[in-house]
Amino acid sequence: MIGAGCGRYDLITIRGMEALKKCDVVLYDSLIDPQILEFLPECCEKIYVGKRAGKHSMPQEKINALLVQKAEQGCTVARLKGGDPFVFGRGSEELLTLIKNAIPFEIIPGISSAVAVPEMAGIPVTHRGISRSFHVITGHTKDDLLPEQFSLYAKLSGTLVFLMGLHALEQIARGLLQYGRSPDTPAAVISHGGTAMQQVVRGKLQDISEIAKANSISSPAVIVVGDTAALALCSPEKKMLNGISVTAIGTKKFTQKLAKKLTEQGASVDCENTFTVVSYEHDPQIAEIFADMASYTMIVLTSQNGAELFFHVLQNLHIDLRKLSGIRFAVIGSATANVLEEHGIYADLMPETFSSECLAEMIIRHKTEKENLLLLRAERASSELPELLSQQGIPFRDVKLYDVKCGRTAPPQEIHTDYVIFGSSSEAADLYHQGYTLSADTTAICLGASTASAIKKLYGIDAAIPEIQTDDGIVQLIQHRKGRSE
Repeated sequence: MIGAGCGRYDLITIRGMEALKKCDVVLYDSLIDPQILEFLPECCEKIYVGKRAGKHSMPQEKINALLVQKAEQGCTVARLKGGDPFVFGRGSEELLTLIKNAIPFEIIPGISSAVAVPEMAGIPVTHRGISRSFHVITGHTKDDLLPEQFSLYAKLSGTLVFLMGLHALEQIARGLLQYGRSPDTPAAVISHGGTAMQQVVRGKLQDISEIAKANSISSPAVIVVGDTAALALCSPEKKMLNGISVTAIGTKKFTQKLAKKLTEQGASVDCENTFTVVSYEHDPQIAEIFADMASYTMIVLTSQNGAELFFHVLQNLHIDLRKLSGIRFAVIGSATANVLEEHGIYADLMPETFSSECLAEMIIRHKTEKENLLLLRAERASSELPELLSQQGIPFRDVKLYDVKCGRTAPPQEIHTDYVIFGSSSEAADLYHQGYTLSADTTAICLGASTASAIKKLYGIDAAIPEIQTDDGIVQLIQHRKGRSE
């Protein structure tokens, strides 16, 4: 039983994160940050059992049965809940089922939204001289909102925190007023607390419902009633990308690195990273080509994945790096060049603009009389580079070292975030053929002209290409666009 914390993924505890790395199956709720799932092993079975008001996707009894079933199959099962499992999370009910079936378990607490969400909005639930206590109440069930309950709530001193009660906000305010709370009592509603989409509205008990409606406040939301709700202990500094939503599409390595940089700037990021690199290293032809490496004058690497696989194959085939002496290296992009540098090799050719066309022009400009190139690329890489080299009569061997394939089996959906970022043209094509669509309000960003061309052909839209075609370049482009719109 793991509490995931509330809001961003990095509010999970270290113990919770380490436990996720060891599980075979995870049952997770709707209120977790999807990036938490990045901690799971590749082979982990992910089962969504989220429950939201009016959208109960799985009955509690079935969740209980699943926990028992998976555990009895010998799996290490993680039950991942938003916030803390024991604060209106029904965690105790699930553990009673495990106890009944003699299944051992561990409890890993989480940070409860009852305290953390108001806190991240600058509202302390206690404050010396203002509030010496706080009370957490669920607004989810009718039994908690009966008149006799409001007669008790209204008499409580300190701060009242209502969870899951946005749909009943008007009823909550009316009930407290009816049983004696002052109409001038400060109140606040925090929507999507702790995320880049956080929205906070403040008012008084007599008008907080109307204010929330006027500002289109949506669930999940935390309601705070009491004098501390008038406080706004917020830093004057605002992150550049607050309120911006992004979908990052690509391999886990690509999306994780990009998501980290974007979330540091305040953006909300969803990762569609079921794409994996499938190596062709076991093809006998690959071994023959690598064994004959010394016959080439230049090795051309067009991606970070290709560069990493290049060194991986060298190591597996026990080929000494000294055999590369005298061979020049040409690359597209600083990320690819960085992989070379990690192995003590510095690229001889890298164009300022990271594109096949610019790399081809540079190779042609610096070619020698007896040039013989080895192109190590992806299965579905653009044909532009070999075509340009062929036109100039430069001899080369075009070797497909790997492919990037999508492992997603879930139903297609519409991507409706502010931005969608594609790592490659093959990933854009895979998603398109699976039935994914893009909202008219979503701007596509990609690295390179070939991917932009593929997006235009598939989705009929023009994709933006950052001036610096790196992760940092993507972040800078989004920052520039947001600054221009404000």
